[in-house]
Amino acid sequence: MVNVFIDNKSGAPIYDQIYTQIKEQIINGTLQEDDPLPSIRNLAKDLRISVVTTKRAYDELEKEGFIYTIAAKGCFVAAKNVELLRETNLKKIEEYIEQIARLAVSCNLTKKEILEMFDYIMEE
Repeated sequence: MVNVFIDNKSGAPIYDQIYTQIKEQIINGTLQEDDPLPSIRNLAKDLRISVVTTKRAYDELEKEGFIYTIAAKGCFVAAKNVELLRETNLKKIEEYIEQIARLAVSCNLTKKEILEMFDYIMEE
């Protein structure tokens, strides 16, 4: 079952919120291979948004290999592409590392201190 919540205060485009939430549910296993997604019309109706917006999110998910469409049947969760998931997670990790690096500079932390913090966290 897909759970999508639109945050009008977020500043992120609505199609991107849909795309991101469905993608995360596929990656974390909430949505399994071959699970059906709500129809574009039904999701748009439930979220009280344009069908065009929902279609854009689904098109992006399909383009990136997270879902597939069967004519007259609907959209379904695609088989997990392990390499694609790994790449997605690597990108996320790089973004976090960049944030850590910026924060470290603002606090005058050394690389050694950051690595010590990381080692401590990994031991837990």
